[in-house]
Amino acid sequence: MDKFVIEGGHKLRGTVRVSGAKNAALPLFAATILIPEPITFLNVPDVADIRTMAQLLRDLGAKVHRIEKGVWRIDTSTISETVAPYDVVKRMRASIYVLGPLIVRFGKARVSLPGGCAFGPRPVDFHIRGLKLMQADIKVEHGYIVAQAERLRSASIAFDKKSVGATAHLMMAASLADGKVTIENAALEPEVVTLAEFLKLAGAKISGEGTDELVIEGVDALKSPGEFEVIPDRIEAGTYAVAAYMTGGEVTITDLCIEHLRTVLEKLREAGSEFEMDKNSRSLSILPRNSEIKPLDIFTSPFPGFPTDMQAQFMAMLAIADGTSVIREGIYPDRFKHAFELTRLGADIKVDDGIAVVKGVKELTGAPVMASDLRASAALVLAGLVARGTTVVDRIYHLDRGYEDFELKLAALGAHIKRVS
Repeated sequence: MDKFVIEGGHKLRGTVRVSGAKNAALPLFAATILIPEPITFLNVPDVADIRTMAQLLRDLGAKVHRIEKGVWRIDTSTISETVAPYDVVKRMRASIYVLGPLIVRFGKARVSLPGGCAFGPRPVDFHIRGLKLMQADIKVEHGYIVAQAERLRSASIAFDKKSVGATAHLMMAASLADGKVTIENAALEPEVVTLAEFLKLAGAKISGEGTDELVIEGVDALKSPGEFEVIPDRIEAGTYAVAAYMTGGEVTITDLCIEHLRTVLEKLREAGSEFEMDKNSRSLSILPRNSEIKPLDIFTSPFPGFPTDMQAQFMAMLAIADGTSVIREGIYPDRFKHAFELTRLGADIKVDDGIAVVKGVKELTGAPVMASDLRASAALVLAGLVARGTTVVDRIYHLDRGYEDFELKLAALGAHIKRVS
């Protein structure tokens, strides 16, 4: 099992390019089931979750080829299988995305209940309830979701709370439904908006993307848009911005979307970071830190609020802030396992009932730590970058699910980090 070995105390300097967003690419790959024609995707990140989704599509019978780095060609016209097995689905929660498209195209599907990051329950209830409202016959048996429907129908779906996965999934299914489907309290995330843009290019009738009410008028068929480019990964961009500021370095981050990072950048500025933005060149330059990191009060919430996927990285930064910070996790209250690993590096963090109180310390010291999920992995690496001595981060297979060439990009910026088996 691979680990990262990090020698801390080196400021990051240079330029780093942001890869495509895996959280955008995954539903796009699943959406190809709706379109039995070849489609080429550009700016696809080379990460484990993408390879898992590609394998799942192949298992269903699709032709999936990685043409070159960042470029994938998918042809689902050859799909004949409607069962998504546990062996593949257990590795990634986004596997649930194939359920609706399979029902729409083949009238039936059998998809294993998904796996993924282990930081508390993220039930598939919203997905199942939405499909049932569209007249799908669904039951769960022996660990599988078993569904069938001649054709999905008009429905009005209202979420109790926003769900990115359920919004994306049900929007895909509704695009070929018989009639109009409305989704109230829909997720506003850029990844949902880009999926809507892709489906519209394919001929879907969708309005309201990026607002609380999403309206989908079902059509009879979708056509391949030819090529489609995946949006930049806003979480990767935010991770490098935090790493640069933590280490006191000077880093230019390119190929990002500033608008997707507004809340993260506001918090970085509040913490004392100075930076320059250039929308035209899609770049962000973090300037050298001349003072102590300021403490923050953070509350994670759905987009455009502060993203839960940046909570762990900010916790690592605030562990060395000059003062006490409070982090309230408003989406996944149990997503604090990284806090206990950060204390192994000398951080002073207390967690209780979805709230973490982080008292900044003068320095962190290297130690062996273990990642519990994707973003926790990144947080531990960032902490290792500023810790005195050597930090060993174990179970980095979590990180490989969502960051492309992470240690290589950091090393190019001057970090002393290497992967060992």
